[in-house]
Amino acid sequence: MQRSLYIDPQKCTGCLQCEMACSYENEQAFNPSKSRIKVFAFHEEGRFVPYTCTQCAEAWCLHACPVEAITKNPATGAMEVNEKTCVGCKVCTIACPFGTVNYNTATGKVIKCDLCQGDPACAKACPTGAITYVDSSWTGLDKMRAWAAKANTAA
Repeated sequence: MQRSLYIDPQKCTGCLQCEMACSYENEQAFNPSKSRIKVFAFHEEGRFVPYTCTQCAEAWCLHACPVEAITKNPATGAMEVNEKTCVGCKVCTIACPFGTVNYNTATGKVIKCDLCQGDPACAKACPTGAITYVDSSWTGLDKMRAWAAKANTAA
């Protein structure tokens, strides 16, 4: 069973625990600027929205990489960056329509969510359940179809 991150922005309080957990898991430092998940703040509305790589089925970052440094992990479904192969050209950062592939100036390589090898630190750290790791069939199009079908029967 493939799993993916499910983000419910209505539950996010902007505590940044996800960013802290991610940066510590991947960079051994509590530093949100090194996190692969970001929390966008809508200050005027008092709302927060976590966002990270959606692990696209047709991953533009993977197809754009000229040295094939991004590959799909068959166990987790995550598009992972091989740091040894990455040349830091940043083509994948341009190709990603969501802006979730970032350049690490310290290493000269790109970084992106790899789902922590199937045990995402951000989901474990989220105190409100705004970020959960769920069966992939529960997210996206199948979920929208189920909601649409339910809405039709209620009318």
